[in-house]
Amino acid sequence: MKKYLRNTSLLLVCTIIIFSCKHDNNNSNEIKLTFWHSFVANTHPALNKLLEKYESENPNINIVEQYVPSGDPLVQKLITAIQSGTTPDLAWVHTDFLDKLVQADAIYRMEKFINGANGFTEEEFNDFFPQLISNAKWNDILYAIPMEATTIALLYNKDLYKKVGLDPNHPPRDWEELKEYALKLTFDSSGDGKMNHYGFYVPALPASGALSIWMLLQWEPFLWQAGGEFLNKDQTKAMFNRKPGVQALTLWKELYEEIGFESFSMTHDMGFISQTCAMIMDGPWDLPSLRKINNFEWGIAPLPEGPDKRATYVAGEHLTIFKKSDHPDEAWKFIKWFTSPEIQAEFSIESGYMPVRKSTLELQSYKDYLKTDPYLAAFVEQFEIGYARQNITYKRVEINQRVAEAIERSLKGNVDPKTALDAAAEQVNSILKKVNNR
Repeated sequence: MKKYLRNTSLLLVCTIIIFSCKHDNNNSNEIKLTFWHSFVANTHPALNKLLEKYESENPNINIVEQYVPSGDPLVQKLITAIQSGTTPDLAWVHTDFLDKLVQADAIYRMEKFINGANGFTEEEFNDFFPQLISNAKWNDILYAIPMEATTIALLYNKDLYKKVGLDPNHPPRDWEELKEYALKLTFDSSGDGKMNHYGFYVPALPASGALSIWMLLQWEPFLWQAGGEFLNKDQTKAMFNRKPGVQALTLWKELYEEIGFESFSMTHDMGFISQTCAMIMDGPWDLPSLRKINNFEWGIAPLPEGPDKRATYVAGEHLTIFKKSDHPDEAWKFIKWFTSPEIQAEFSIESGYMPVRKSTLELQSYKDYLKTDPYLAAFVEQFEIGYARQNITYKRVEINQRVAEAIERSLKGNVDPKTALDAAAEQVNSILKKVNNR
């Protein structure tokens, strides 16, 4: 018996040693890719599903993803990592931050990979939506590849439309109707003399907060709708304070004041879900939670047409590869896989984001899905009126901040729109002068 136990113990020890050796060998062959991103909670499950799929198809790859709050926190963390030499292999970034990453010599030019053995053909590269490629460039050089596409549209509560006598199949077509509808949809349903339903969410967000870029992203389409530009083509002078910009900010200010929006305290999405706010501007990233609405009927429409045209933005987040990566080719392989038409279709359906490749829209499976999901289909239709944001070479974040401050001062500080925008333009022109004289 003792001999049996000794033999059994020896066999067990040998088995453990063999298993440990095998496990160590697997670890030695494993490639770990660190991936930083700021995907919102709604879309994180869709991302995780695809990361698991990629790892199952590539058993030697382990993608270690890390969520970082969007906006300034992400770029500050990246800058700190650059200084300490601890950058990730790849990261999801707003292209507004590209100048800081490029000037730190932290990220690769994408031509290194596109023109490599596992690169893109000309046909494949041209398959990306041009608005997204435009925003992935800094100083006309491509430093990132679009990962997903976003836009904004108007979401509206059809039940509240019916309640105030509006046609639920007739969302506001222009700025005048937007104001008219917003006023009709602002009412007191409890009879206590206090408004508890607001017609339109005016994005009066803190310019000093992480959501200042979100406020600006919602305001810029109104600037374009009035025929305006952000800066001139040479990027030597601010243009947002011209007549179109004043018209756009005046519309927001009139809406803010006439519906008494200073009393509203919810976030835009919670305001909509709770039926406290009848109309909001939002993007496809919130579809996973919005699709769960089953207590009222709602719809999606293009943003109302302005004095000059109908417009929204088409943008998105992009993937960059860091020069400190020990595995840049493996990082590129993942990017190429993630941006393939079929994977883009899968990610779009799961997350709500729009695809980055034109050919995805031609996949029969994707077209069939859009027939079953009018909400995602409505966002995808925005490609037709979607414009790329101006690609500002230097100091984009600082310039954004000045304009956001002007919007906030006008809406919340009772400052005339022209006065607020002129002050911001003076500051921006000073920034541009220093940049152009360097």
